[in-house]
Amino acid sequence: MTTQDPATSTPTDAPADVATPSTEAARTAIRKARGALARYRVLAIITGVMLLILCVEMLVKYGVGQFVDVDGIMRYVSWIPFAHGWIYVVYLVTVLDLWTKMRWGWGRLATMVFAGVVPVMSFILEKKVHAEAEAKLAGLEEQYAS
Repeated sequence: MTTQDPATSTPTDAPADVATPSTEAARTAIRKARGALARYRVLAIITGVMLLILCVEMLVKYGVGQFVDVDGIMRYVSWIPFAHGWIYVVYLVTVLDLWTKMRWGWGRLATMVFAGVVPVMSFILEKKVHAEAEAKLAGLEEQYAS
């Protein structure tokens, strides 16, 4: 469908109901996506570290604890499961923020959510997500550069 561009009075090939973002709106969206990516990276690393600490705590409690009395040590590390749980909630917020800004599919969301509960996966996925997001954002910056 060809529509008339009111500014130039020439026909355009863009559908009338599809709005193309202005350069300023695109730059704002890219800036917000970069902020979401930075927050995601920080929380992915913190969540991964806390998950590894939680795994060590559980190995000590349920593995070593079967043979040695670890009650004296466990009272100092009993906060770890709670800290990881709350950090994971904040991580989920950053995942949703980045996912909505980058407009990725449901599979990516599920993978990013599971990365916070599978040991070491958050580090691997963070690297992959960062590389793909940077490539996409760089392409958008190039597209809207003026």
